[in-house]
Amino acid sequence: MNAALAGFSLGFSLILAIGAQNAFVLRQGLRREHVLAVVLTCALSDALLIAAGVAGFGALAGAAPWLAPVMLYGGVVFLLIYGALALRRAWRGGAALAPAAGAPRALGPVLAACLLFTWANPHVWLDTVVLLGSVAAQYPGQGLAFGGGAVTASFVFFFSLGYGARLLAPLMARPGSWRVLEAGVGVVMWALAAALLLGGPPPAPGVS
Repeated sequence: MNAALAGFSLGFSLILAIGAQNAFVLRQGLRREHVLAVVLTCALSDALLIAAGVAGFGALAGAAPWLAPVMLYGGVVFLLIYGALALRRAWRGGAALAPAAGAPRALGPVLAACLLFTWANPHVWLDTVVLLGSVAAQYPGQGLAFGGGAVTASFVFFFSLGYGARLLAPLMARPGSWRVLEAGVGVVMWALAAALLLGGPPPAPGVS
């Protein structure tokens, strides 16, 4: 259960950061256009990438014992940088999202754009395959639970974002709301990095 909660918390924190993919899903939700197809595409893509990261790093860690600590500290560096960038965006402010204007688009072009934002985005690969895979290696024998938690986080996030967008429209049009969100992401990233440096896998929220 601890591994599953840790996977969920880390996966949710990573995916929460504002980016092209999330902005696209949010705009589709605000437009109420092909929402189910878009959120399923994003969540299933994440599931495939997370599975590849968890399985790949588990096998490599068994064959090369030195790989786990290397990737652990690489993950710490990535988390620190990720958190610093989020905190910088929170400090600068100025971000806001609004629904795009124009006529409804066909499903094909919408899904093509969704796949591009997902599979051609290096941050998605770093988050799912590299970072989640390296942290999963710190839970020997619990990779499936950790990966399952991270996959669950993706489904929860994308469905909440896509279908909850209409409720968030007035709030997310305010730059101040994004500043609070980015600040929270930055703090979580640094807390996870500190937990790794202090000698173990990051603890799941609410688990002592």
